[in-house]
Amino acid sequence: MFDARLRPLIDPPLNRAGRLLAGAGVTANGLTFTGLALGLAGAAAIAFGHLGWGLALILANRLLDGLDGAVARVLGPSDLGGYFDIVADFAFYVAVPLGFGILAPANTLPALVLVASFVLTGVSFLAFAVIAAKRGEETQAHGRKSFFYSTGLAEGAETIAVFIAMCLFPAWFGVMAYAYAGLCALTVFQRSLMARAAFRD
Repeated sequence: MFDARLRPLIDPPLNRAGRLLAGAGVTANGLTFTGLALGLAGAAAIAFGHLGWGLALILANRLLDGLDGAVARVLGPSDLGGYFDIVADFAFYVAVPLGFGILAPANTLPALVLVASFVLTGVSFLAFAVIAAKRGEETQAHGRKSFFYSTGLAEGAETIAVFIAMCLFPAWFGVMAYAYAGLCALTVFQRSLMARAAFRD
């Protein structure tokens, strides 16, 4: 919901850093995999009760996720890089609720519900991208990407805001997980309506 609105604010500093990193020989895929490792480490830290470290590593993951795109814009985006980026994103998104589910037995069911909602959201996102590409459609709403990014109520910015809130207020994990799963379900419904309007023959 807020990703496209945040792009004009975050892209200029990220692009400057991306030019410096690309000039130093850093690759976009290297940043993607480093970010994934940090994000998974953050989920593991949460699982072991180290929520402060978990939060720090989540933020580091998101920084590198922004920087890999900035480097790719300098060196030129690739299909393989786009594939690695989206797989790393969803691996990270699923790992964080899993960490909370391991942290406390009371978190298990809401964590499973949230993971299931992420799977549905991801399927709707990727299915939309595949069909949009088949029809030759493009969008620049989320910047220059390797494939079509459809908008929705629950996007990256909202997900990270929820993860931060979960780390700061872990006792409310269940409430936040169910609420955000509901928003993800609404996103799937919203995207389905978009698909109905865009792909009707």
